[in-house]
Amino acid sequence: MHLGSPALTFLHVLISVIGLVSGLIVALGFLGSKRLDGWNTTFLWSTILTSVTGFIFFPFHKVTPGHIVGAISLVILAVALVARSKQYSGIWRAVYVITAMMAFYLNTFVLIAQLFMKVPALHALAPTGTEGPFKMAQLCVLVIFLIATIAATLKFHPERVRTA
Repeated sequence: MHLGSPALTFLHVLISVIGLVSGLIVALGFLGSKRLDGWNTTFLWSTILTSVTGFIFFPFHKVTPGHIVGAISLVILAVALVARSKQYSGIWRAVYVITAMMAFYLNTFVLIAQLFMKVPALHALAPTGTEGPFKMAQLCVLVIFLIATIAATLKFHPERVRTA
């Protein structure tokens, strides 16, 4: 069932924005070694819903890069849910941080692609999404996420944080 109305497009975008904002808060929490359980829940479920609504709200004529990114994201998010259910114990702490950051990156990757498609000034710079400005923007974001993911994995140790 593909519904594809403006209202459903708005809902999909709204869920995506919630995923992006909560993803940023979660990433900052990782860097500060803060659990932020509510934000993590919001991030995981809004990011799952972003992919799911992308599949069900829009017409499907052929497999697109968006479908591939959505499917990869759902697999990564399934691993993240399992890792989070292990209460950040042992290796699951790192698995959760890495998979959460990967899912956040994929959302950001799609955001950049959408910005280059929908914002006239950016679209003029990269009308097909294969031009240098688009590739450079994506590369810069990838490098930022790689560095942030490594730092988050090293810094996120909520069991070491004392509560007063």
